[in-house]
Amino acid sequence: MGSASLASLAPLHPQQNLHSVFVYGSLMADEVLRILLKRTPQSSDAVLNGYQRLSIKGRVYPAIIPVDSKKVSGKILSGIKNSEMDILDAFEDVEYKRITVEVSSMDSLEKLLVYAYVWGNEKDPDLYGDWDFEEWKRDHLEAYIKMVNEFMEEFEQQTTP
Repeated sequence: MGSASLASLAPLHPQQNLHSVFVYGSLMADEVLRILLKRTPQSSDAVLNGYQRLSIKGRVYPAIIPVDSKKVSGKILSGIKNSEMDILDAFEDVEYKRITVEVSSMDSLEKLLVYAYVWGNEKDPDLYGDWDFEEWKRDHLEAYIKMVNEFMEEFEQQTTP
């Protein structure tokens, strides 16, 4: 594979300092992204092979952990700026770690290297059962939006000199 091809796979686009992020839970909701990033980034459907999306006891958002025979459907958010990555890093709980993963774009069938937030403790006893985005939107989106607004108010107070 040529260096030009490798460069196109990287989650960072050096010339613009832009990133791509695979999202699979609450960050798939445009309403949440508009609060966090003040915009709705370009997105495309994607699949992450070798991972499973699970519910977390006592929380309304999911986690993903490596599981060979499973796959997770989600979206690739493109054109994410460094300052927006800072917001996403702060928004994700400390239990998540940001890593680079390979996803398959459903639009182009290309394999791309992107960032994803993966649950740090694969053996966490609080992880259970499948998590459903449509069910989450129906049951939790309204209250979640209030929490995201509160998070952003706090974040902006902490980052304003």
